[in-house]
Parts: sequence; structure tokens; C-alpha cells
Amino acid sequence: MSRSKFLILFLFASLSPALWAQSGGSSAGRAIFETRCAGCHGGDGTGGEHGPSIIARLYDLDDARLKTFIREGLPTRGMPPTVIEDDELATLVGFLRTLRAKRGPGGDASALPTGSVTLSGGGTLQGEILGQSPGQMQLRSADGKIHLLREQGERWRAVTSEEDWPTYHGQIGGNRYTPMTQISKSNVGSLAPAWLFNFASTSRLQTTPIVVGGIMYVTSANECYALDAGSGQELWHFQRPLTEGLIGNAAGGFNRGATVAGDRLFMVTDHAHLLALDRFTGKVLWDTQMADWRQNYNATGAPIVVNDLVVSGTAGGEEGVRGFVAAYDQKTGEEAWRFWTVPLPGEPGSETWKGVGIAHGGAPTWFTGTYDPELDLVYWPTGNASPDMNGDQREGDNLYACSVVALNAKTGKLSWYYQFTPHDEWDWDATEPPVLIDAQWQGKPRKLLVQANRNGFFYVLDRATGELLQATPFVDKLTWASGIDADGRPKMNPNQTPTPEGALVCPSLVGASNWFSTSYNPSTGLYYVQTLESCAIFTKRPVEWEAGKAFWGGSTRRPPNEKNEKILRALDIQTGKAVWQVAQQGNGSTWGGTLSTAAGLVFYGDDSGDFVAADAETGKTLWRFHLNQNWRASPMTYMFDGKQYLAVAAGPSIVAFALSR
Repeated sequence: MSRSKFLILFLFASLSPALWAQSGGSSAGRAIFETRCAGCHGGDGTGGEHGPSIIARLYDLDDARLKTFIREGLPTRGMPPTVIEDDELATLVGFLRTLRAKRGPGGDASALPTGSVTLSGGGTLQGEILGQSPGQMQLRSADGKIHLLREQGERWRAVTSEEDWPTYHGQIGGNRYTPMTQISKSNVGSLAPAWLFNFASTSRLQTTPIVVGGIMYVTSANECYALDAGSGQELWHFQRPLTEGLIGNAAGGFNRGATVAGDRLFMVTDHAHLLALDRFTGKVLWDTQMADWRQNYNATGAPIVVNDLVVSGTAGGEEGVRGFVAAYDQKTGEEAWRFWTVPLPGEPGSETWKGVGIAHGGAPTWFTGTYDPELDLVYWPTGNASPDMNGDQREGDNLYACSVVALNAKTGKLSWYYQFTPHDEWDWDATEPPVLIDAQWQGKPRKLLVQANRNGFFYVLDRATGELLQATPFVDKLTWASGIDADGRPKMNPNQTPTPEGALVCPSLVGASNWFSTSYNPSTGLYYVQTLESCAIFTKRPVEWEAGKAFWGGSTRRPPNEKNEKILRALDIQTGKAVWQVAQQGNGSTWGGTLSTAAGLVFYGDDSGDFVAADAETGKTLWRFHLNQNWRASPMTYMFDGKQYLAVAAGPSIVAFALSR
């Protein structure tokens, strides 16, 4: 393939449907296109001998950014820069604007083929054909609904969807546990890949798929695909360009997921907007700015649905934002309430900030919260105080950083809070899953909230009152505190805060755990968490806040001869002690979580890169599949057309597994 053709291939693979208009255009532009592109992609851009269709891959770059992209290329991904005269480039871009997309922005299917099928139960169904392959069809009817069909003789039947996964953790209480038992200890050995879907725009997904009514929704930064959950067939694709000049985690181009209520799907953008999409078309129904990204805000987490509201947070703890949790009306996107996790001077909690640091205190809310409908309380984990490793200008506990806050779901008023790490100087935010469990506690039923915190302690709280019931170390490498007092405060060890010269502290900055998912099995009474044994040398330095710049106030480095080790642990929630543990081979750099099932299985991403099933009672490995991935996501499960599937984001792909026999 020629250099110019290679360039155009990559160009079109990165662009979005929003740019495409009526086919046609200037003869000069068409001549340039035919000279440079048609040999690979065909004269109409729908695919050729050496390249795929480019039609469905455009996204809305403006002319200036599109020209820059063509000229600079993307060398790190194999696309070289190119030299092209201004006039020729302008003519080519003008022609690209004239090509018609099969699907426009948000699933506009004006150019999709239409058809009619006879249903096995009688009657016919007409509509736009979103996809078709042997034995299956996906069709959108005139009312906008999507119908997933499977061939049955000479007719078609609608698939069934018996068990959904509608939110990030599957359950609004945050526990990745399923009552499904089709995949069991006796047959898990026949688990095999069923289908794979690849993202063209990213190399390392962090999303958790959600499934509602047989449709799977998967996200990356500013991007969402709707898929047939039984085959991975694309139904629609929404995408916006990444925000130029953005800093923070979202600048890495990832998003952790979406949530669904009724016919609406909710997701955040990299620049801290909350979107509502029509879940059958991908059309934007409303777009609400949660915060100004120019003040260092960004967003990566999956929202949650609470009654008629959708609740979300934002990121930016390493950039000195002022954190908040906010709720928005599902129909209009109007803000219903907002709880600030850093108080203003004079407000309750501000007395825990001594110095000017309160102005850019952090405590971001980038991870997904949980909800108890009986108590009508939203539980949201909060991030680190800013700057991360220098607390000189923010003496005190720094509420409500590194905490879980329990908020009234209707008003956002604070019911209670618990701070895990007062005056955090290690970046040990509390943005690990706050899992809600109803269980016996000391012989009596109790509503619990449990969390394996990044600081190395496993906590059990009464989620109605916030009372600390238990705090137990769950890793061996833990030096910063000797324990947790009855009043919930850590018993600090000496010489364990960052210094200009550097202080050795355990756990390391990434923590004994992190945002990867945990799960609890009510039958075993065990809580399954991926843990990390690691230490780091923490240093601090002076830093002043600036828009558009990081606000760390220090750094960390690995001690000489330090070996990080990932260990899957099953904790007894009554004691906090590990009943069993599985040490993994690897360098401790993976971020995959766990999923537990009523069939007595635990699924997790192993540090070696394998996808693994273990016995929930013993930890014994029962099955593994070599995906060779540096995990950045956690598994989920659903029932589709009578078959249980497992799905996980692995690198740039969504991989779905099912029993092969």
C-alpha cells in the first residue's frame, strides 16, 4: 500500500459519522480522493481490496483539526505525517464533507436498508436493517425500538433477555454478584469465547459493559457502542472528538461505563459533561455541563440512576479541583442538587482545613457510587486531598476527602460521613467500590457498607448511621498506621509522611487496592478483592495551583529491589481475615476486578494476563483463558436467549464467553 493510501486509511478509521453529508462533491476533490484513496477503499469509500469501508468511521473534527491530523499523522500508531499543499488539502477536506454516512451522528439511519420479516409467532415486522448475518438480524421498527431476531426455519423470532446488567456493578448496591447458575463448577471447563468486538479508537479499555433488554452498551472516552449482546453486532455508534488541551485522567482517552433508565442511556464526557442518549438510536437528548474543564475538571466514571434522577461525579484530584456529587433530572438534565466535598470557608467542615489549601482542595468524585432504596441514601466515595503529597497548606483532616458520604437521595443533604484517611498525603483516595450488604452481624441482621480501602484496611460500617464496626489490615505490607482506633482514626506510625528527601511507606501510591471491582457472595460470606503488596518512597515539593497544570506536590518511586505482588484474597467480612488467597505471577501492574456467582465461582483478571475462574470456597483455579492482557477492567455477566454470558474489556476489545457445550 502506498504511503498516501496508508494515511487516508488511518484518517478515515478515526473520523466520525457526524461529518458526512449528501454524496457528491467537486470533481477536483473527487479526483484527489480517487488518486489517493480509492485504490484501498473503493471509489465511494465503502471498501476495496486493500482497505475497509471508511463510511461509518468519521467523527466531527472541524476543518482546522482535520487538516492538522492529515499533516501530522499519528506516527505512534503507524500513520506517518504527510506533505500536502494547502489548496489540495482544502479541496480534499471539502470532498470528504460530501460523502454520505450509512449512519449519521447518534445512529441516524437515513441510508440504512429497510426490510420486512415474517415472525414465528405470526405477523410481520418492518423497519431499518441495522445488521444481518447468517441466522440473525437486527432491525429498528418505525417506533424507534430495536428488535434482535434469530432465524427459525423460514421465519424469525425475537430473542429473550432474562437477566440484565443495567448498571456499572450490575447491582445499584455495588456488589458484582449474580444469582445465575448456568455456568457452574462442573461445566466451567467448557467456557469458550462466543464473540469479540473491537474498538478502533483505543488500545486499553476500562469500561464495564451494561446489558438491558439484550442490547449491550460499551464506552470509551466520548464514545458509546450499542451491540447485540448475543453476537456483538453493532447497532449504533455515538462519538465525539476528544477535548483538546484537557488534563487529568480523562485525557488518557478512557471512560468506565454508562447506565440506563427506561429508553435513556447516561454517560459522562471527558470534559465533564453529562449526556442522555436515546438508547435505541444514540441520539443526544440533552447535554449538561457539570463543571468547567478549563478549571481542571474532567470525568471518567459511570453515573447511577436513583429514582427519577441520575447522579454523577467528576475527576481532577491531581489537578486541584473542588469536588462535588450532583444529581440531574433524567428528562431534562437540569441539576436537582449538588453536594460539595470541599466546603467553603465558614461552612461546616471548613475548620478541618487550616491554610490556603482549601481553595483547591480536591476530594474528587470520579468513581461510581451506590444506593440503598430503603434508606433512600446515596453513598459516594471521594478522592484525595490536593495537592496529593504535600499537606503543608491544608493542615487538619481535610473533610470530605478520602471519605464515603451518605447523602439524602432527594435533597443531597449529608446524612453521615466516614473519613478513611484523614489529612491524606499519599493519594489514598477512597474511590474503591462501597459495597452494600445485608447480613448478620454479631448475631443480628444489619445493613452494612464494606470497602477494602486503598490505605490497606478493610472497613465494615453500619450504612444507616456510619458507625465503624470493624477495620482490619488486609495486606502484609502496611507501615503507615498500626491500626484504627475505636473512634475510627488511624494510629499513625512515625516517619510515614512524604519528605523532600523521601520516606518509605507501605502501601504504595496505587494502594493496597484501587477502583477495580470487588464482590461478595452471601452463601460463602466471603468478600473477593484483588490486592497489591507494594511500597514506595514518597517525596514532596512546593507547588502552586494553575489552570491547565497538574497539582501533585510531589512524586513517588519504587524502592530498590521492591517486588510488587498481586494477590486475590477472600475476606471473611465478620473478621476481616483472609480465608484463602491466591498469589499471581506478574509484576503487579494489572487492574482487573472480581465477579462472584451463586454457582460458587469467582471470575477475575489474573496478573499474568489470563481470565480465570476460581472456586469461591477454596480459591482453586478451575479454568483459565490466555488473553494476555494488562487488565484495566472488571468482568460482568448476563443471560441472553437462554444462555449465560460473561463479558470483559480486554485491551481494545470486548470479549464475551459462553459454554461451548
